[in-house]
Amino acid sequence: MTDVLDQSEVDALLAAVDSGSMSAPPLAEQRSDSGDGGGAAPVSVAAYDFKRPERVSKEQMRALEALHESFARNFGAALSGYLRTIIEVSVAHIEQLTYSEFIHSLPNPTCFNLLKAEQLDSQLCLEISPLIIYPVIDRLLGGSNADLFIPQRPLTQIEQRLVQRITDRATAQLSEAWSNLTPCTFSVQDFESNPQLVQIVPPNETVVVIGFELKMGNRAGTMSLCIPYNLLEPIMGILAQQSWFTYQRKGDSTDQGRRLRKSVSIAPLELRTFLARTTMTLNELIALQPGDLITTQHAIESDVWVEIEGRRKFYGQVGQFRGQKSVRVTRVVEEQEDKPAGAVSGAAA
Repeated sequence: MTDVLDQSEVDALLAAVDSGSMSAPPLAEQRSDSGDGGGAAPVSVAAYDFKRPERVSKEQMRALEALHESFARNFGAALSGYLRTIIEVSVAHIEQLTYSEFIHSLPNPTCFNLLKAEQLDSQLCLEISPLIIYPVIDRLLGGSNADLFIPQRPLTQIEQRLVQRITDRATAQLSEAWSNLTPCTFSVQDFESNPQLVQIVPPNETVVVIGFELKMGNRAGTMSLCIPYNLLEPIMGILAQQSWFTYQRKGDSTDQGRRLRKSVSIAPLELRTFLARTTMTLNELIALQPGDLITTQHAIESDVWVEIEGRRKFYGQVGQFRGQKSVRVTRVVEEQEDKPAGAVSGAAA
């Protein structure tokens, strides 16, 4: 049973420490004497702020950055085509903050949009700085952006309708980028000028903030995308670096092949059928008159060749189908087969 000191013993011990005749053992000796049995090991101490917990790993942050770099390129291309001017969009930074820190870092008023996807449990915040949103509105209305004054007021209803065309393109590109992680379709659910009036998560909740830089001529501004941690938590496994790149390559390959087949399937091709070939002198060619006959060595029962875009691809038989001239394909030309030497286009169907 542990001995308990009485009051006189406690007073004597404190007096000895105060007089200097007795000193407290170092922390390492205390840890050694506590029954550990080993030597004194160096203690590694790291500062940790409980108000700003790091809940997303560095590998997952890099995966998110790569994902939204693709979104930035596609969004910039979509805006450039819509505004008929060059818009550069790039990822400026990515960091973890609390939601209150993110909200207090935004200007007031600003263009603050709430994004929602039915497949996800939480909302996202998309904020576009007035420094770039007003030049974009001026461009949509036919202005030149020369000496443009940036007003410090909320957007009017007409300006909101114009900005909606920009945010619709942003949500479309964001949905396509996030389809590599999980199938989802984002849409703008609400708009607010004062970001401090919007509370989608508790103030101390961790969020990932991705900052973008937008440039249009001599104008520049920022755009911020705020992703709550509770939205990222179900897809943390996919955000692991190795599985992310594997998943992205597979998704890109399948999607690219589908788009390629869709584009190529409707492309028009020129098809020509060559009935026969022969040779003649220049004098015979000059002397040809309407009604003259040109004899060839081609037998009527022999196959004719069919060219696709100037390349011989098939053999076939010439005939009629429902009163129209037609060619029935009989076989495919092999790659090693060469076009007969001296072939001259005689007639084309």
